[in-house]
Amino acid sequence: MDKQLAAEKFIKLLEIVETLRGPDGCPWDKEQTHESLLPYFLEEAYELMESVDRKDKDTFKEELGDIMLHVVLQAQISRENSGFNISDSLDTVNEKLVHRHPHVFGEKKADAAFHAKQNWEAAKHEEKKRESRLDGVPAALPALVRAQRLQEKAAYAGFDWEKVEEVWDKVHEEIQELKEAQTKNTREYIEEEIGDVLFAIVNLARFLKLPAEDALRKSNQKFTDRFAQVEKELKKRGKTVDKSTLEEMDEIWNAVKNTKVDKIKKLQLGS
Repeated sequence: MDKQLAAEKFIKLLEIVETLRGPDGCPWDKEQTHESLLPYFLEEAYELMESVDRKDKDTFKEELGDIMLHVVLQAQISRENSGFNISDSLDTVNEKLVHRHPHVFGEKKADAAFHAKQNWEAAKHEEKKRESRLDGVPAALPALVRAQRLQEKAAYAGFDWEKVEEVWDKVHEEIQELKEAQTKNTREYIEEEIGDVLFAIVNLARFLKLPAEDALRKSNQKFTDRFAQVEKELKKRGKTVDKSTLEEMDEIWNAVKNTKVDKIKKLQLGS
């Protein structure tokens, strides 16, 4: 990568944003605040994630640019309000990266990714002077993401299962407790046990090195795609979902599902 060219283009982005926020700039850009931009930033972040899920490189490239725009715009607003500027943010992240990677820039050793992240978490805990090793996980995160981050932090502190079989045992234990809660028909008890089941499933995903949020997002999309196929097939038959039986929809659903399975098997066999 040509770092000098990249630096020049980044400077151009800084200048464009400065012009947009200037006296003769864009009315919309000029009225934005740190707070008003947050919903748009969140939207861009989710669009970025979607482009990764779809393996759409062109859109991914575009969305990365949109994220950088938001970073620069937020920094520009801060500078205008006599706060920090983009250089201050770059100083902070550069110093942080060096300090939290003693196994790269210092004398500590890290033989695996787990140990590297363990060093990072320990250094961050010390820097922030936090009381608990679970501190610092934003409460506003989606519940699955937050659950996995809390579990990761506990694991980096040494609080973790040793074998995946133990995690499976916990999953089955929580499911059994949920069944028992259902028999008592107490809403609060059932809600608690459902939460425990979900937490245990997230723990299993973490142990298997899979992001639970990503897995569920992909399952959501798979369900959406398959249901759309059901609707499409019903339309060919001159029917709608409302005018169809569950048996009819199940028949189409299973056909769509089996077609997908057949394609996967063919790919695995190299045909």
